[in-house]
Amino acid sequence: MCGGFHCSKNALIALNVLYVMVGFLLIGVGVYGRASSIVTNLPIIGGILACGVILILISILGLVGAVKHHQVMLFFYMIILFMLFLIQFSIACSCLAVNQSQQREFAEQGWSLAPIDIKQQVQDEFLCCGFNSTVTDDHPSCAIVNAKCCPEGSPESCSCSPCMPKLESTIDYAFRLSGGIGLFFSFTEIIAVFLTRRYRNQQDPDHLPARAIFPQSNYVY
Repeated sequence: MCGGFHCSKNALIALNVLYVMVGFLLIGVGVYGRASSIVTNLPIIGGILACGVILILISILGLVGAVKHHQVMLFFYMIILFMLFLIQFSIACSCLAVNQSQQREFAEQGWSLAPIDIKQQVQDEFLCCGFNSTVTDDHPSCAIVNAKCCPEGSPESCSCSPCMPKLESTIDYAFRLSGGIGLFFSFTEIIAVFLTRRYRNQQDPDHLPARAIFPQSNYVY
């Protein structure tokens, strides 16, 4: 890690620009996680979205503080970034720790709470009928999707498979992607905290007093 004032400043600016892009990446991953699972309104995926938004706002604060070498901005940036690291690290570990059984429970809860139009959207997109093998009356008609799944001349008993088996792989991929990206970039936030602390305690050589630049010179005015 560079030790000079200008090197620390440029490194901190570049790191915050990276964080802005990472914030948009986390938002995109969170949106993908919601869209891919559709009916699983999971707090974990929502936490990834929130971390992306907060990271963008903090990065803007860090950019302004780094450019101006503003002590107060850098202090609050350092504290908030460390708190975000703790939150993002916890959420990322939670995403990676969720097993398939828990994912099915989350998906089943989301399906039971989803409105009819969302369930219809899931059935049309994945060509499935109902959530699992037990078909209940709380989901839309499967007549349209069954016609797409079953070839012409097939018996009336022909129907599409349940939605859960088709959603499992997509939900699992969304969890792994969200957790992996969040975990990787959470460690870089620790680097930013230490870099900010170092940069905040450094003196700007362009604004040093004359006595500090020429300590033994005798000035004649």
